[in-house]
Amino acid sequence: MKKLFRLFLILFLGLVPMLSMAQLTFKGELRPRTEYRHGLKSLFNSTDEAALFTSQRTRLNLNYNDSKFRVGLSLQDVRVWGDVAQLNMSDKNQLMLHEAWGEIIFNESLSLKVGRQELVYDDSRILGNVGWAQQARSHDLALLKFKTDENGQFHFGLAVNNDSEALKKTLYTTNYKNMQFAWYHRKADKFDFSLLFMNVGVQVDVNAGVGVADLESRYNQTFGTILNYRPGKLSLTGSLYAQTGEHASGKDVSAHMFNLGMNFPIGAGWKGNAGVEVLSGTDSNAGANSDYESFTPLFGTNHKFNGHMDYFYVGNHVGSVGLQDIYGGINYGKDKFSFATAIHLFSTQADLYSGADKQDKYLGTEVDLSVGYKYSENVLFKAGYSHMFAADSMQVLKGGDKDETQNWGWVMLVFTPDFLKR
Repeated sequence: MKKLFRLFLILFLGLVPMLSMAQLTFKGELRPRTEYRHGLKSLFNSTDEAALFTSQRTRLNLNYNDSKFRVGLSLQDVRVWGDVAQLNMSDKNQLMLHEAWGEIIFNESLSLKVGRQELVYDDSRILGNVGWAQQARSHDLALLKFKTDENGQFHFGLAVNNDSEALKKTLYTTNYKNMQFAWYHRKADKFDFSLLFMNVGVQVDVNAGVGVADLESRYNQTFGTILNYRPGKLSLTGSLYAQTGEHASGKDVSAHMFNLGMNFPIGAGWKGNAGVEVLSGTDSNAGANSDYESFTPLFGTNHKFNGHMDYFYVGNHVGSVGLQDIYGGINYGKDKFSFATAIHLFSTQADLYSGADKQDKYLGTEVDLSVGYKYSENVLFKAGYSHMFAADSMQVLKGGDKDETQNWGWVMLVFTPDFLKR
């Protein structure tokens, strides 16, 4: 990785003299965040003590634009304060390659982008960069981009993943084995919509280590649409997705999700929002031969949805009883200050059982608060607090102790220097 960092500097220094011929940007990000965790992602136990730590993401972003091509490089370091000795001889938090892509520009309407890159589409429910997580998400793929006309665009992505330059086919489990997706977006003054189709293959060993390996890829498909309508100051949004195909376990997939929401003005600088989102689930007492009915939001920025305490779909709740989220909130923004509050009423979509006893579907209510202050063009302060009021069913689903205080707080500074700005 040290060689990669040297290469990054060599490329930067080599491109500086070409500033008059093309556009070069060199920016950074330094983002320390302190968190107090007492019930994040799952219910806390009375025998546990709260966690308090500071994590940090540091990034260097270099982008070069020419009339025939573009290149983007993003290096990052992610660490927790104190996880490396002060007098360290070797830093275990090595630099990571978050993005490294090149894009050929064939003409004004057609280009091909290849390499490691973020995928951010629509509201980030299915494809997002997971920016809240310090490490974030990026993919290795080829992306063909076509502008159909002034109001429409079509993207086609193709990915095939391997662990190494192998001499024969080997089992791959790091990410999905392969993926193809097609996305079409069309916009107008008051209305826009997107269509998405995605085919994801996961490789499995059918023999499961017994005898000679028998590798195959099992594919599931996600398809649907998101629509936005703006008749005036009011904004309406709706999305509907379905999943079919075969799960990695071999079960048939039959899942769906939908969201209906609205944003509306309240007063000077104040806006409100409300909506409902439903993700299908599988009954917790379903038999081994039942279909896989739990919707998976795949590669979305799930922290953005279903409450900031990440009880659902942020590295958890996959293949479970689904979710119904009735939500609303109020936002304020003016000059350098911003404020947001949200409330979520959570219920299971499928049936939840404890033994033979069917549980109430209501899981609990979460309240989220956050504030922001823009100290300067390149320095931002943010902070937040969330509280979960859990019901009995949440304890059945997640474990822990619902009667314990379940809360989470955080403070974050974001520095975004532009190293070439004069």
